[in-house]
Amino acid sequence: MAPEPFTIRWGIMATGGIAQAFVEDLLISPASRGVHDVAHKLAAVASSSSKASADAFLEKVKAPAGVKTYGSYRELVNDSDIDVVYVATPHSHHFQNAMLALEAGKNVLCEKAFTVTAAQARKLVETARAKNLFLMEAVWTRYFPLSIKIRELVQSGVLGPVYRVIADNSIGAEGPNGSLDFPNENRMVNPDLAGGALLDLGIYSLTWLFQILYHLQPEAEKEAPRVAAAINKYSTGADETTSIILQFPGHKSQGIALTGLRVSSDVDGQKTAGPAIRIQGPLGEIQVDPPAYRPLKYQIVRKDGGGQIEVVDCSIPADQGRGMYWEADEVARCLRDGQKESKTLPLSESIVIMEVMEEALRQGEIKYPDLITTHVYDPNSPLNTGGR
Repeated sequence: MAPEPFTIRWGIMATGGIAQAFVEDLLISPASRGVHDVAHKLAAVASSSSKASADAFLEKVKAPAGVKTYGSYRELVNDSDIDVVYVATPHSHHFQNAMLALEAGKNVLCEKAFTVTAAQARKLVETARAKNLFLMEAVWTRYFPLSIKIRELVQSGVLGPVYRVIADNSIGAEGPNGSLDFPNENRMVNPDLAGGALLDLGIYSLTWLFQILYHLQPEAEKEAPRVAAAINKYSTGADETTSIILQFPGHKSQGIALTGLRVSSDVDGQKTAGPAIRIQGPLGEIQVDPPAYRPLKYQIVRKDGGGQIEVVDCSIPADQGRGMYWEADEVARCLRDGQKESKTLPLSESIVIMEVMEEALRQGEIKYPDLITTHVYDPNSPLNTGGR
């Protein structure tokens, strides 16, 4: 008789769109995707605005009976029936919200972008380690079967040494009058919410650069890349188009990360425009279909392939959600095995990625308010209490 799966109890901090997508995936039986060693239980949900908002969230996601709801984040993190808190608030709130959970002794899965500044990321890591707690940035793309297969292919030498990765994650949100299809208070363009293309979309472009050009390097040879960035600002002061070149001198490779709000990586929504990611070596390249954050198909083009292309489809069945459950499974296995971070996205790597984004924003003269850039934890910050 098979052993019972290791089950973890989740507390969900915030009730927006990303929280809804995550919880809907969390509620899909792991057995339906061939996972039998871990399982998930939705224990509690909190809204910073009201308990009624959390109650409405449970109705939206068709949650099972018995899930607790709270009208404050403080109540959530102090619930003894929760093993891990999923922080699903805007980037601007991540540092204060994740610190609130860590200080309450809770393990944390924090949405991307991890924080607004590298100093905040370092503080989160320092706190988690001091308290012997698990902490992970929720970059779901890393845990897709497609991403795992591509990392294995690169390691097998099918391309030879990888010298260049080009990745684009952009959306075509320009309206008829040249403005963007977002009100200025929308999180995509609002500096008060750390808005802009880079932290929201560009993190996925950088994910592809890092998981190939950084993550797969031997530990002793990993180096922080040199950064050159070009940024166009929107009228709100947020970045609307950002291009970053990363140079890794130690292994003679470069990465180009593109993101923007005016032109789309997948202009007609039919993949007609070609790959969003190209991973290139002397023996060929791997091309990944858009979107960069949820890739479901790739192809291998070999130098000696005679014009033949190997296409690999990694589609998710229509009734099997979006694929956010793979990162949840990783959290469960780490907690089961006593690991305090994920080997697939180590905390040190999340810090380096934050350092790259911070440097790109510095070069583009993008500035955010002190309230969301401070790395001084304040349990009574309006970011924790719903005051803003």
